[in-house]
Amino acid sequence: MAAFNTTRYGAERAELGDQEIVVLNDRGGHRRLRIARHGAALLGFEVPFGGGARDLAAGYRDAAEVLGRPGSRFAIMAPFAGRIADARYHFDGRSQDLQPGVVGAERASRHGFVRDVEFEIDALTADDDAAQVQLSTCAIRPQPGYPYAIDLRLSYTLDAAGLTLEARMRNVGKQAAPCFFGWHPYFRLADDSLVDDWQLQIPAQTLIRTDAQLIALSGAAAYVALDDAPALDFREPRRIGDSIIDQGYTDLEADDDGRIRTRLRDPASGLGIAVWQERGVMHAFTADTVSRDVRRAIALEPMECMANAFNRPECAAAIRLEAGAERSFRCGVEVEYA
Repeated sequence: MAAFNTTRYGAERAELGDQEIVVLNDRGGHRRLRIARHGAALLGFEVPFGGGARDLAAGYRDAAEVLGRPGSRFAIMAPFAGRIADARYHFDGRSQDLQPGVVGAERASRHGFVRDVEFEIDALTADDDAAQVQLSTCAIRPQPGYPYAIDLRLSYTLDAAGLTLEARMRNVGKQAAPCFFGWHPYFRLADDSLVDDWQLQIPAQTLIRTDAQLIALSGAAAYVALDDAPALDFREPRRIGDSIIDQGYTDLEADDDGRIRTRLRDPASGLGIAVWQERGVMHAFTADTVSRDVRRAIALEPMECMANAFNRPECAAAIRLEAGAERSFRCGVEVEYA
C-alpha cells in the first residue's frame, strides 16, 4: 500500500473485497473519496456533517456491484454518453452498426465502452493543497460499429473546492472520430428519505423531449422551452415532489466564474451540493427504475452532448475529434452547507 502521510491530503491504494480501489483523503477537512479501478467509478464521497460523516455518493456498495454495475452508478461514459438510437449512426458518410446481427428489442447501445475496463493508475499524488489520482485506458479501439481509436485519461482531484473530474480524449487513429464524454453520478443527501422533499435547481432554458426509448425527437421537435414545460421547470430551486424525471436539459446558463451549476439541497438538514460543468447538457434522473433504493438518490449527469448525439446534425461539430487531436471536459461537485 502506497500512502502519503505527512501532508494535509493523502492518497493510497486499497481494496474493496477483490476490487482494487484508490482512496483520496483530506485529513484536515475530514473528507474522503473512494474510486474503483474497474470502470473508474466513484464509490464514495464522504464529507463532515452533523458531528459525523455523510456519504454523498450513492455508489456501488461492494465488489459484486462494482462488477455487475447495477444502475451504472458513477459510470464513466465514453466515447458516448446515454443511448444511440437502434445502435446505429452515420459519420463522415458511413453507416455504422454497433450491434451487427442483433435484432428487435435486444438492440441497445448505451453509455459507451469503458464501464467494464480496468483502468491503469498512472499517478497517485498528495500534498498540502490536494490529492489526485490519474487513470487511463486505451480500450477504446476499433470494433464493430466503431472503427476508431481513442485514448482516455481521467483525473479525480480532491481539494478545498471539492471534487473535480477531468477527462481527456485523444484520437490516436488515422481518421476523424465521433466521441464525447459523460458522467453518471448518483447523489443522496439523507440516508432515510426519498428525493421528494429535496430541492432541485437546473439552470437550463430548454428541455430535451424524448420518445419512450429516451431518444430525442427528430429535429426541432426535440427542444421545448421550459416556459412551455412547467412540470419539469427547475430554473428556480423548488421541491422535487412527485415529479418523475429522466430528462436532458440544455441551453445551460453559467455563473460568473464560467461554471454551470446544478444544485440539490435537503431543506431539512441544510446540506446541499452543486454539480458543475463547463459546457454541455445536464441529464437528471430521479432513480424511479433502479434495482435498489428507488427515489432515494438522484442522478445528475454532466455530459458534453445530448444522448444520441452521433445522430444529431446540430452536434456534429461538438462530437468530431480529428486524428491526433485531444479534447478535455471538466466537471465536479461542490458541497454547500446552509
